[in-house]
Amino acid sequence: MSEQVKEKHVGPSAARRATKAQRREERMAVAKAAARRKRILSVIGAIAGLVLMVGFAYLVFPTNNKPDNGNLSSVSGDGTTQDPGAQPDPNAQQPTGEFPPLPEGADPALKTKPAATKGEGDLTKLSPKVLIEGKGAAVKSGDHITVNYVGVSYKTGEEFDASWGRQQAFDFTIGQGAVIQGWDQGLLGIKVGSRVQLDIPSEMAYGDNGQVPGPLRFIVDILKIG
Repeated sequence: MSEQVKEKHVGPSAARRATKAQRREERMAVAKAAARRKRILSVIGAIAGLVLMVGFAYLVFPTNNKPDNGNLSSVSGDGTTQDPGAQPDPNAQQPTGEFPPLPEGADPALKTKPAATKGEGDLTKLSPKVLIEGKGAAVKSGDHITVNYVGVSYKTGEEFDASWGRQQAFDFTIGQGAVIQGWDQGLLGIKVGSRVQLDIPSEMAYGDNGQVPGPLRFIVDILKIG
């Protein structure tokens, strides 16, 4: 058979084989692309489902925890935010149970809200004064303590806040910047069961332009550590 005849006989067969191979590769490429799209859609579906579940959980179980703001405020054990600088809501539901929760052996005077009056003269330094000496452990930095308090302006004696009005004690960790500096320093070393008067200069409270400006006077009862 001549070379020319061979070319005519062999050429079309090779072309058909090449076409089949190309079609097979094209089918495989289409199949791989489809599988890849399926995997991508599966991942997107899983992410969307997770987002929906998180959103549903947030709606059903909302949280009202808030971070400490560096002032005399904190998130209490029941998740509510207490802020001694804010006025109490008279319509708020009051907690049940005996108030205040006094430590064992505490002076019965701690059951009565103290009368806080204005100070005398210029206040230039932090001045703690123990009014009732407790018998419990002394407060140290890092302790989580529970207190009752009344806060008034040192200059006028006007009350701006009191835990007594909410019928709910105030708890925080001392020495961690969760409260004003006058509390972080002035309550250290005070024993559980004590009532202490804290005269706090402006720079250790809210400042001259803060939410409660000027020097302040607090009367604080130490109810519990831990």
